[in-house]
Parts: sequence; C-alpha cells; structure tokens
Amino acid sequence: MAGALAALLILAGSVPARAAEDAAPAVETRALPPAPWNEQVSMVPGDPERPAQLQVTLLTPDGPGPFPLAIMNHGSAKPYQPTREMPRYAASFASYYFLSRGYAVLLPMMRGFAGSEGKVKTNGCNVAATAVEDARDILAAAIALKDDARLDFTRVVIAGQSFGGWNSLGVAAFNPPGVKGVINFVGGMLEGDCSAGREALAKGAAQLGAATHIPSLWFYGDNDRLFPPATWRLMHERYTQAGGDARVVDVGPFMDNAHELLSYAEGLVLWIPEADAFLGRLGLPNQPIHPEYLPTPFPPPSGYAAVDDVAAVPYLNDQGRELYRRFLAKPLPRAFILTPRGFTGGFDRGFDPIARGMAACGKMSQDCQLYAVDNDVVWARPTPAPPASGFAAITDAAALPYINDQGRAAYARYLTLPRPKAFIIAPDGGWNFAAGIADPQARALADCGAKHQDCRPYAVDGAVVWTGQAGR
Repeated sequence: MAGALAALLILAGSVPARAAEDAAPAVETRALPPAPWNEQVSMVPGDPERPAQLQVTLLTPDGPGPFPLAIMNHGSAKPYQPTREMPRYAASFASYYFLSRGYAVLLPMMRGFAGSEGKVKTNGCNVAATAVEDARDILAAAIALKDDARLDFTRVVIAGQSFGGWNSLGVAAFNPPGVKGVINFVGGMLEGDCSAGREALAKGAAQLGAATHIPSLWFYGDNDRLFPPATWRLMHERYTQAGGDARVVDVGPFMDNAHELLSYAEGLVLWIPEADAFLGRLGLPNQPIHPEYLPTPFPPPSGYAAVDDVAAVPYLNDQGRELYRRFLAKPLPRAFILTPRGFTGGFDRGFDPIARGMAACGKMSQDCQLYAVDNDVVWARPTPAPPASGFAAITDAAALPYINDQGRAAYARYLTLPRPKAFIIAPDGGWNFAAGIADPQARALADCGAKHQDCRPYAVDGAVVWTGQAGR
C-alpha cells in the first residue's frame, strides 16, 4: 500500500478533477450481531494533496491477527439528508460478512460525511474524477493504519455499496499492492449537475476499467431504482471492453428495490455464495469461521401455502390463528414459529428474529418448526402430499370409496380437526386418520398398513388427493 499515493498522482492527472453529489441511499444502521464488536473509531489524514481529517471505523474479530483486511466504502446520504447528518458507517451486513470470514473491516467516511472534514467536490459528468479523488482518501486512510500489527496489508479486498461501490472501482484503478479483488454492490453515482447519467457512468466505467488489472465482482438487480439494468449492463460492457476484469451477477428483482441489497438479511443468500466463490478464487479466506456475525439464513419458500392463508397454518386453534394474523401485520424481518404441542409465536425486527424465535420456543418444546419468514411460507409437510385430484369435494363424505358408515362418520370427524391431518383408506374397507402431529400422513399410513393392504391417502389437510384408482 505504501506506493499507492504515488500511483494516485499519475492517474489523477488523466482524469480531470471536477465534481459530484451522489443521490444513492445510505445503508441503514442495523441491530448488532450477538458477537464480539471490537470497534475502534479514529480520525486519520486523507489525501495529503487536499488536507482533511477523515473519520474511520476499524472492526476486528477476536484474536491477535494479523487479519486480512476488507475496506468497505459507504453509499451516499438519503435524499434531502445533509451528508454531515449521515450516521457513521459500521453496522452493515457487508461488515458482518467479512467479520464472519475472519477479516478486519475498515470503513472510512468520505469528506463531509458523518465526522469527516471537508466536502466531496462535484465534477459534472466526469464521474471517474470523483472516484479518483475519493480513492485518494480511501488509500490514505488505509496507509494511516499501516503500522497496525493486526492488519495484513498483503491480503486486501476493496468493497462498497452504491457510491461506495463506484469509489471502490476508483481504488482498483490504482492497482495498489496487496489489493487482490474488488466487490461492487450496486455501484454508481448520480451527479446533480449532469443530465447524461447513464452515459456518464458508462464513460467513467471505461476509464476506470482501462486502468486496472484487479479482478472485480459486481452485484446488481432488475428493480434497482437508481441504476436500472440498462445502466449497469452498459457500465459493465464498457468496463470490460476497456480491459477491466469484472463478472456481474444479476440477483433479479429484490424486495421493492434491488439497490437495497445490503440492507436486508433476505439478500444474504443471493450474494454470499458468489462472494465466497470469488474470494476463494483469489486465494483469500472464504469460510464462516465466526458464523455468529451473520443471522440465520432464510430458508427458501416451500410453496406449501400463501403467507396470508391463515387457514393453512398447521396446529393452530382460534387463539393461534389470531396471533398469526397479528404476525402478518408486523414489520420485516419477521419469523413465525410453531410446534405440534402448543407453542406459537411471531418474532420481528432485530438482528436475527429466526434465532430469537427458535430459542424462545426451545425453552418450551423440542419440536420447534419455522413456518414463515417475512412474506414467504417456508414450512413443508415432512411427507409430501399428493396433489389435489379434484375427485370430489372435501366435504362430500358419500364420495369416499370402500368404507362403511362407521368410516364415513370418522371422516366427518376428520373434517373438524385442525391441520395438519390426513385420511387414509384401503380397498378392503379399512381406514385411518391422524391430525395435529408432526407427520400425520406418515402416521396414518403406518397405522393403516399394519392391518390392511394397499393403504392410500384420500385427503390431506383440506384437499382430496385420491385419484379414483388404487395404486395411483
């Protein structure tokens, strides 16, 4: 890193220094993980050509080090928020990720943001110039910590979100010694005095890509409100055509704005596997040696039911269904936990509502199950149910084949029971049902099979699954 400032002076001369203000939203401060939060906040000198003191935060996992270093660069302030009022950048899922992989994390605040002196200049449509000027400060902040024995400057990753992602590409343009790769999360900037936003970013990307040999990984989404696909695809095309080494990952639509990819735990499953693979290719640590820094991963949707289908939730009585309705009105993130034997609870907000809910449930039951997370049902039947067949209406007891009046009376009782439940029939007139346990279909099939041959499900929960022919 020591030779970085000399290289800065060379490149800065090729990118005229004029000015910008990024309208990208800031990352929201999040609840802290239940893990060691070794935080050091200090003021360090920025680019010596433009003297200013910058506020920086250093986070480290437990241990003496030396730790590989991730330099994580912040986005801009929210619209109409003075940059000076932007909170100091520290608590973010990107920071948590790098800490979980054993990295120290350096988070410098740009000029005029939070506690840093000065002001980010505007450069009109020359957005590469802003990235270059900010890169001078980022590198100077890192060099100020060069004597910290906890930090390994031979293993450095540069990363950033939005405005910080753009600035990270600016750092890469200097090819600093020790920097192995760059991760750009929805990077870009919006100049208040530039009407040619997309073309300005594309031109700037070409300038920065032509100057670097450091590989980079880019994340963008289809519903980014600041940088839509047409913009980031053109940026990537120009960057790589100019010689930059960049792989772009399209995370698709994310929440209601893919620009907030780093603001929600729901995004972790979309980018962590890709980031791990990228770091692994660079020969850098990529395993979760401190998993306590990250929340419980969100399971994928199961397709069992729509999240607002209150009647589909298993095990619930009327009181439990009312509790679930209240859960549906809670803010994100949220998790709904239940058991076959009485515990039901909705947990929302905080660092890890899934872990908090499962821990609370675990004090009362050993059979805790996660039913829903945010707007998705993730619970699935232990034994998959056959699809609804349309053979008959679920309430039409007369339609059941094989069974006698006693069996039809049992079926009428089955209809009154809460989910999960299953009704099984056999060609010799046998029948069995189970309800309100973890796997009623498997239990009823086993009980029926102990006395009868060719037992088959007739109904599971609220649907007839019988096809009209045994063995199908």
